[in-house]
Amino acid sequence: MTAADNIMGLTKYIVILPVSKISLSLMVVLSFITGTVASYLEPGASLLNSVVYGGSTGFLIFGLMSIMSGALTQPWVNALEGRHMKMKQSMFLSLFTMLLVALVYIIGTLVSTFTVNSYVIDAVIYGCALAFAFRTLVIWGTSNISFLQSVPIAAMQPILILSMVMVLVSLTGLETNFGPFSILALIFKVLIACLILVLAIYSFVRIIESPIRRNLGVGGLELLSLFIAHITEGSNALDNLFEGIGEPIDTLVGVVSFKGKNSVKGLLISPCVHPGPVGSIGGGNMPTILSESLDSFSMVCHGPSTHDFNPVSAREIKKIEKVVRDALDNMEYSDQASEFLEVECEGAKLGAQYLGNNLLLLATFAPLGFDDIEFGVGLSIIKAAESQEGVENVVLVDCHNSFKGESGRVLAGNREVFQLLGALDKLKSPGKLSGIRVGCSQNPLEELDRKDGVGQSGVKTMIVEVGNQKTAYVLLDSNNMVLGLRDEIIEEVKKLGVDQAEVMTTDTHYVNTLSGGHNPVGVKKKDEVVQGVLDSVKKALKDVEPVQVGCKTCRLSDIITLGPTHATELVSTISSIVAVSRIFAPLVFFTALLFAFIWIFYGALT
Repeated sequence: MTAADNIMGLTKYIVILPVSKISLSLMVVLSFITGTVASYLEPGASLLNSVVYGGSTGFLIFGLMSIMSGALTQPWVNALEGRHMKMKQSMFLSLFTMLLVALVYIIGTLVSTFTVNSYVIDAVIYGCALAFAFRTLVIWGTSNISFLQSVPIAAMQPILILSMVMVLVSLTGLETNFGPFSILALIFKVLIACLILVLAIYSFVRIIESPIRRNLGVGGLELLSLFIAHITEGSNALDNLFEGIGEPIDTLVGVVSFKGKNSVKGLLISPCVHPGPVGSIGGGNMPTILSESLDSFSMVCHGPSTHDFNPVSAREIKKIEKVVRDALDNMEYSDQASEFLEVECEGAKLGAQYLGNNLLLLATFAPLGFDDIEFGVGLSIIKAAESQEGVENVVLVDCHNSFKGESGRVLAGNREVFQLLGALDKLKSPGKLSGIRVGCSQNPLEELDRKDGVGQSGVKTMIVEVGNQKTAYVLLDSNNMVLGLRDEIIEEVKKLGVDQAEVMTTDTHYVNTLSGGHNPVGVKKKDEVVQGVLDSVKKALKDVEPVQVGCKTCRLSDIITLGPTHATELVSTISSIVAVSRIFAPLVFFTALLFAFIWIFYGALT
């Protein structure tokens, strides 16, 4: 498993939170149950008194105070202009910390029934200290506000709970199972216990985030909070952070244009820019954004590139659009093309079609698994193909259609590089060229969405007919596809009267906001995906008409991406932090919890 796989696997811990009403209702019910159970554990307690008085006391101390804390936390955090917190997030945090305090309280009450001493008050203090520590870690870590701003917000719920305890016991004389206590002793115990825990949290966070701040100049907590904001709210604030650490690169954009009688009928575009990193951050939704910015039907395929070439923001996609428009303004067209050819060397396959004096190449290793083809590898294939006599422009597409994960990347030095070059050596001159006809269609696959591995563009199909041969170019707006699905789709497509076919994915990362990170098409609703493709092919077959074709391979300059250095540093640094934290965090927090426990319970135990 690679470092990137380890990091994407962390997304499984991101959960969908319940609405505020559910959290609020649970706080009412569970606090009442907590008070009832704790009261009933008292010697000689009756069930009726436990329900009436104990349950009411539990609600006042735990439920009401936690609801107040949830209602106040959200506007307080938002007033500090950190990550926008929703009320459901604030209420769920209060619910969780209430359960933490209630659990420790029940344990303390239970232990007290079997011993001479009462540990109830100490249990409440320890539970509130734990709640304070947890709230500090969550609010500081996810809200993008400072540590000093987080502490008073985190302390609010424990303070409210302890205040209600003091009010009920000291002022009203209400009979509870708390027993007598000293207010000053309580405050002193709470302060020292919270200080122990908060120092452990502060030290831990500062130590683990220092590598990423040192290497990239950004705070780890800032990165975390902005990522959570994207997952939960769709925020693209991470773009601004990435712009600060990005670096300009030069790369290529391949453009194939099919022109009908009056205008461009369809475009096939292969930008050597990676559609990532995740969701709509950076270039995550690049295939849809770019295709919708153009006036014609556009298939934005996956050019050879890895996460090093992720745009730092969606604004960088405008630079690709400009290159495409400039290419169309200077495009030379031909009405001749070759039939679709396929050559193979070991596991590598190249689909090829000569379009006038130009060459379109589709690279895949299916049915073997693979992932991104690195730009340097793609560039070597393009230059080798350009050496063929009469070839002016080469447009290379990484079909990205047989999922293996990050470990399947094709990098310089891999044997797959020589397999691709070996396949290219088998490509012969096309000989006679013929007239070309093209049909286009798009099926948005409205019954599917990103959870099913399908992005906003659905599936697009282009039928290219040369002589008596019909070839289907099928493009799914997905991040790769499960092993075997490509061959299954091709088999079904050929039953419609198509002679050759290739099924590609855009590698959109718009669909990668789910648990586990990777979300290849075909894991869910495979039959619906296949049927959607077939419907698109049928429609494209009916749209076929004579066209002229033109190609250009254009240089794209100064697009700001994460860059080879920062992309690698980001992944490796976060991966290292995760690995160290798995060992360091339990050690630090267990020690702090033990010291806090000894401090609070020492007097009662002795």
